[in-house]
Amino acid sequence: MNIRNITLALAAVTAGSALACTNLLAGKNATTDGSTLITYAADSHTLYGDLQFLPAADHKPGEMRAIIDWDSGKPLGYIPEVAHTYQVVGNINEHQVTVAESTFGGREELVDTSAIIDYGSLIYIALQRSKTAREAIKVMTDLVARYGYYSEGESFSIGDPNEVWVLEMVGKGPKEKGAVWVAMRIPDDCIAAHANQSRIYNFPLNDKENCLYSKDVISFARKMGYFKGKDKDFEFSTAYAPSDFGTLRGCDARVWSYFNRFKSGMDMYLPYIAGKKGAARMPLYVKPDKKLSVRDLQNMMRDHYEGTPFDMTVDPGAANYYGVPYRYRPMEFTVDSVKYCQERAIATQQTGFVFVSQMRASLPDEVGGCLWFGVDDANTAVFVPMYCSITEVPDCFKSGKADLYHFDFDAAFWVNNLIANQAYNRYSYMIPDIRKVQGQLEDRFEHNQASTEQRAQELLKASKSQAVEYLTNYSIAESQTYMKAYQDLAKYLFVKYLDGNIKHEKDGKFEYNPYGMPVQPTFGGYTQDYYNTVARGSGDRLKVTEPEK
Repeated sequence: MNIRNITLALAAVTAGSALACTNLLAGKNATTDGSTLITYAADSHTLYGDLQFLPAADHKPGEMRAIIDWDSGKPLGYIPEVAHTYQVVGNINEHQVTVAESTFGGREELVDTSAIIDYGSLIYIALQRSKTAREAIKVMTDLVARYGYYSEGESFSIGDPNEVWVLEMVGKGPKEKGAVWVAMRIPDDCIAAHANQSRIYNFPLNDKENCLYSKDVISFARKMGYFKGKDKDFEFSTAYAPSDFGTLRGCDARVWSYFNRFKSGMDMYLPYIAGKKGAARMPLYVKPDKKLSVRDLQNMMRDHYEGTPFDMTVDPGAANYYGVPYRYRPMEFTVDSVKYCQERAIATQQTGFVFVSQMRASLPDEVGGCLWFGVDDANTAVFVPMYCSITEVPDCFKSGKADLYHFDFDAAFWVNNLIANQAYNRYSYMIPDIRKVQGQLEDRFEHNQASTEQRAQELLKASKSQAVEYLTNYSIAESQTYMKAYQDLAKYLFVKYLDGNIKHEKDGKFEYNPYGMPVQPTFGGYTQDYYNTVARGSGDRLKVTEPEK
């Protein structure tokens, strides 16, 4: 989501930075099944997580489309509709095109609040008008050239069954309409990521197959005084979104964690994350040591830097709170005139929705595009299969089912929040219970995928409508399975850990004594780190001593 405070200083770790997102990408030769993969965590403190659905439609000549700023709801203007728009389920369309984003802000003077097209509108207009990733790039860049770019600097992930791209775009300010941009194709055997910091530095000027850019991307930087060297030495990020402590530690560190999980030798870039002068810069993409699966990407979206120097489960912030890998805002604080920060991982509590988009050239579009969709924190969410051809959104994910101010136990966002927010208080106790149910559900979905898609292809040979109906019913049914399991889990956690106790279980049920009374619970207490802190901080006040005689 968009970062309204666009100061460069601490784009993802300061109090002013309210919103931030993470995208992971994998090319078709870097995955176990030949699919292209794009993930997205739509992180925001005000976003309610649901699944958008835009049906395909025909439009009359002269029909106009209203442009509404995705973040604020502010009307920005109107643009002409095209004759036909494609169906969109979440962030994937009927042709398996996927678009996601993360905001990097960029230079404050380049924001144009008089423009018409915001970054959210760019995403969904592109999905409605594109059959390929390259078409989406053209739609997006043509729109801002004609109508102006309203938002701050943005990185977009754009993919289809054959290619994945990173497009970076920043406006030209209030005096000049449009945007400057660069789009890089990620090699098919590589993985890439962006997380609220521009990641395209130097780029090839004569490789239209793998790199596209606005004609004035360099000349505009010269005019603005951002660059003075030779064209071949131009770096988009250096000119338009210079790095600092916040962008390195709060943004690029998330990218590093993804690369580090699947590529050996990534420790060489830790000096870069630390901002060391002359350190080797982390590349836009790397070739992984092994091919990645959908489940790999799902689990990566749950990352809290476990097993790395930034591990949030063992840092001082977690020591007294059951190893909880979450830090509430603000992300920066001062003690004795010294500033400190807290880590910002891929998984975070204030996520609206999260997905892994699976796009496959080996299957018909109706079957090949699967949006593995969840709501709230990716760490506790369940990725449920939503096919790009479905004609109805499951009730638990429907827009309008509830909102951020109205609780609904039948809405997936609220059920997941009930579970997650209980776990934030006693993480080390509750997360194994959550992992058990979460894992069983995702194992089920993975196991059923092959037979479901085989049946859909059989139906497709006879009737497209029958195949689409079958997949729609399947996605709805699996959503219902997930909801029932998670509703039960929310109640189970509340009962089991009520009042700081831990109730005993036997044969899958809470245990009673021979007389029908609940068995005395375990008093879980606190971690030893907590007791150590109390002992050091209380002096003699809480020390147990015998009365003097």
